[in-house]
Order: sequence, then C-alpha cells, then structure tokens
Amino acid sequence: MALIKTDDDQDIDGNTAYGGYYSAGSVEIDDELTRVGPGTPCGEYLRRYWHPVALAQDLGELPLPVRVLGEDLVLFRNGSGQAGLVHKNCPHRRASLEFGICEDRGIRCCYHGWLFDVDGTILEIPCEREDNEVARKVQATTRLGAYPVHEMNGLVFAYMGPPDARPEFPVYDICEMEGLEIRPYKAPFDCNWMQVLDAILDPVHTTFLHSQVSRQQFSEGMSELGELKFYERDDMRFMGTNTRRVGDNVWVRLNELILPNFTQAGAAFATDGTKSRYFGRSAFTRWVVPIDDTHCIAYAWANFGERGDPPEYNTDLGAELIEQGEPLIRPYEERQRHPADVEAVEGMGPITEHARENLLPCDRGISLFRRRVRRLIHELRDGKEPPQPTGLAEGTIPTYGSDTVLRLPNENGDEHAFLREANDRVMSLKLGSEAMPPRERDSHIIEGLKQLESGGLG
Repeated sequence: MALIKTDDDQDIDGNTAYGGYYSAGSVEIDDELTRVGPGTPCGEYLRRYWHPVALAQDLGELPLPVRVLGEDLVLFRNGSGQAGLVHKNCPHRRASLEFGICEDRGIRCCYHGWLFDVDGTILEIPCEREDNEVARKVQATTRLGAYPVHEMNGLVFAYMGPPDARPEFPVYDICEMEGLEIRPYKAPFDCNWMQVLDAILDPVHTTFLHSQVSRQQFSEGMSELGELKFYERDDMRFMGTNTRRVGDNVWVRLNELILPNFTQAGAAFATDGTKSRYFGRSAFTRWVVPIDDTHCIAYAWANFGERGDPPEYNTDLGAELIEQGEPLIRPYEERQRHPADVEAVEGMGPITEHARENLLPCDRGISLFRRRVRRLIHELRDGKEPPQPTGLAEGTIPTYGSDTVLRLPNENGDEHAFLREANDRVMSLKLGSEAMPPRERDSHIIEGLKQLESGGLG
C-alpha cells in the first residue's frame, strides 16, 4: 500500500482505484545524484575523471562550441594540430571564443585580438603597447580557463577537475584488440545522464523494450527472459548477466559499467543464441556524458569484426541501430509505435523522480550503482578522492561486456538451476582471469569456454 504525504502532512492511501488525485504533483529531485554543474556534489565527483567531449571529426578549422557538466566551452585545434578546450568567454570583455580565429599558436578573440594558448596562457594583447605595465600585469596574472585534452580513436576526451588531482588516462583492452574496426559516434538525449546510464544495468529492458513490446530491434533470441544476476566488484565495476536458453544452447549476455559512466554490453546483431560464440565482445564502447542537468550525450565507438558486430553495420545508420535499435531521428508516430531507448528515458521527464520508482529484484544492478555513486560523492566531500579505472589493473584495463553462447543441453530437468549454474561457470572463468595480460586472458577464456562446452556442466 502506497502512502502519499499531503501539504498538511496527512497520509493518504495512494493505492485507491482512480486515485490519481492523491499522487498528482511532483516530489523532490535527487539533487545529489543528478545535478552536475560546478560546485554540486555529483558535478565535483564527475570532474575527477576523463570524459569524451566531442568527435574528432567535428573539430575542423573553426572553433567548436561544446557544453559539458553545465559549462559552456570552446574546443579548437591550433596550427600544429593540438586541441584545446577553453572557457567560452574571453577574460577581457567576455566575447565568445566560438567566433575566435584558430591560429598556429592558439585561438585569437575576434573582439580585440587577444591570443590564447591551449593551456589558457595569454600569448598576446595586441590592442596595448608592449610597455604598458597594466597590460603586462594582466597578461602575467590572468589565464583563460582551460582543460587538458586527450585524443584516442576519433574521440576527444577532457579532464575538468582540479589540476593536482588529474588522473592517468585509462586505456581499456577493447581499444587494443586486434581484428576490431571501430566507428566513433554520438547520440544525444534530452534528459538527465543517470536515467540513460541506468539502462546498462537493466538487462530486462532489452527483452521488453527492444523485443516484445513493438518489434525485434536487435537480434532474435533477446526476447527470451532468462536468469538474471548482478555483480558489484572493486570500488567501481558493476555487471549484469542475463542467461537464456535458445534450443540446446545457453546464451550468457553480460553488460558492464565502470564508474563513473563507461559502459559495454554484448553484440547488437552478431549473436542470436543459435550458434556457439566464445567471448564475443561489445557492440559499443560508450560513455554517457552529462551536458547539464537535463541533457546528456553518449560518445562511443561501435565495434565491428569477428568478435564485434557484423561489418555491414559500419555506417552512420548502423551505429544508431547499435545504440538503440532504431534511428535516432524519426516521426513522432513511429516513435510511439516502435519506442526505443530515447523514448523510454526521455519519457521519464528531464530529471526522473527516483522517489516515485518502485524498484524490484530485477533492478538490483541500478540500486547497487546508485548507492555506490552516492557513497563516493560523500567520501569526496569528506576529502577522499574517488578510485580511478587505472587502479583496476596495471596497464591495459580488462573489460567484460560480451556474449557467450555454448551448446549445453539440459538433461537434469531443473532449467532455472541449470541456467544459473551455467552462468556461474562462465563468469568464474572470466572473472578469474582478470589479472592476466589482455591477449593471454582472451585466449585463456576462449579455450576454457570451449572446454566447458565439450564437457558440459557435469
């Protein structure tokens, strides 16, 4: 029975038939997890990490305005090819540097010609004489706000936190995997970042939203709802598995999240559960980055090849289908008939009201994730810096987003117990090898999966 608090603090039964009157209105937003601007608890937490802020292909000869974590910024490339990310407004008279001129040494303000380096240093104040002491003092003591950037595989990353807390840039195993062809892409969402990120730890939504409700948006077989299990590892890694039966095969699909916003899953179209697949890797390597409190954007690499998705999907449209099963831009009626991720998460409102949710055991991954983020926010407030992905391993960081399909007929009768045992055996093999070097680890897992398939669960 749900009880609703009224303005005069009386409890009203919210489980009354036609009782919409009692539950109308809104409740308080969970500001601690959803507000991301400078100085907010979650904004300070997120600023301790590297985030993608643009596609490299979008950065040409002109400055690129970007908004990240509630800040208006300008991304540019100088004449030597070095990228810079700076505050939008010139510290002289606040003109916007989106109209600046990219030069060999930096970016020049269009209004009075001040020239800035990628680190914010004022290189020139041409509107004043060189012997002007006031101008020289301003040049020596003033900087344009700037953030360090790092480019990798077509994505431009930035670190927006305190300079003395700047972490090492993390490199994940998927970035160095042989035989994968990657395609950078972006997908915007008009809602808070957390309701987009929640979906990665929600294996059930794939069965319904992407399969049963409207039409099969990904490969066949995902419509089957299997056995769910959630994992919380280290201080920042979460996983959820959905283990299904497809004929004589067992399909273990694994979604993962590495804090604060790195996600991977299995393939979108390469696997349907009908053929054996040994540690097939994620369709995407993806970060959900807050633009501000009510907008976010997913920057990602779509992965193609023998262990990724089929190469025929290596197109702009293919990347959108991998992201959510439907094109990102569609007529409203089509969105109603065939909703996908954008419709589901944006339909919750600009910032969803966590207090109105009714979480169930199938939502355990979401509960674990939110609880951990809240704890790390509190620890940062108390002076303890949050853990970094680079602390998960020396060198390249192992990841797990994957599909495993093994021919494992069930001759024991109890299908639920059989699927749980199969999942545990597969996950034990994957998690037990995380200390190995990437290539050795992959070979060990693949060989172990083949042995499990040939020997069965006996």
